[in-house]
Amino acid sequence: MSNPAAAILRALRPKQWTKNAVVLAPLIFALGDPNQNITLATALQIALAAAAIFCLASSGIYILNDLRDIELDRQHPTKRQRPFAAGDLPLGLGWTLTPLLLLGALALATLLDPTFAISIAAYILLQLCYTFGLKRIALVDIMIIAAGFVLRALAGALAIHVDISPWLLLCTLLLALFLALCKRRHELVILDGREGHSRPSLRGYDPRLLDILVSMIAAATLIAYCLYTLWPDTVAKFGSHKLGFTIPFVVFGLFRYLDLVYRHERGGRPEQLLLTDIPLAITVLLYGGTVITLLAIR
Repeated sequence: MSNPAAAILRALRPKQWTKNAVVLAPLIFALGDPNQNITLATALQIALAAAAIFCLASSGIYILNDLRDIELDRQHPTKRQRPFAAGDLPLGLGWTLTPLLLLGALALATLLDPTFAISIAAYILLQLCYTFGLKRIALVDIMIIAAGFVLRALAGALAIHVDISPWLLLCTLLLALFLALCKRRHELVILDGREGHSRPSLRGYDPRLLDILVSMIAAATLIAYCLYTLWPDTVAKFGSHKLGFTIPFVVFGLFRYLDLVYRHERGGRPEQLLLTDIPLAITVLLYGGTVITLLAIR
């Protein structure tokens, strides 16, 4: 049996905490907006605290998912290595950690900002619906995943009291759908149609359908982001078309991710790809640095 502390840490899935970086997006895009009355140092502290609270909430949901799907995970080629499925941690500990993490996140969110706490509560409720039923319905499952990312972005804006562009929420939704569709396609490929060895919703997917949807959503994501950067309201808000300079990074990032999905069959762990694929990681860093530079320099 592995070290209990290390097993608990693995159960919290810290590698997936990168998803909660979306909470910081409203702060980044508010930097160049003269209509947003924020103090950078204070807003950054609040935004980081909000992201950390989302990490607690998401870890509670991850553990709950592991407990609910333990039998399926034990039949899965990679998920069987998860701490509860592998027997590294007792199930009782999981049922204790889940409410502690979820209630703790709610309590901390309330202390940070009551409005932000509402978004955390909505995220937890959405994920509970996903865990206890909606994850079994094809297409609905990826919509719920995408909605979780939209809630993260909205929560980030609520925490620091800034307006968020509907275009930014749309781009978040589309990008999350793109990543979720790529993940479902990868799962179909590695499982090779083996019945009883996959999540129930996979039975409602077809590889050809997923290929079409991936292409469609990838194109929609790129178009939506281009329109956001060049939209008259965005140009008026930031004083120029300068956000358009970030479009090449988005184009290359999508191209690289599709290459990893279709040529290297690596679409199953998007949060891991962001950390381990050097070209993709460099692209994300360059994109982030360019956005901050362009928005900070007026």
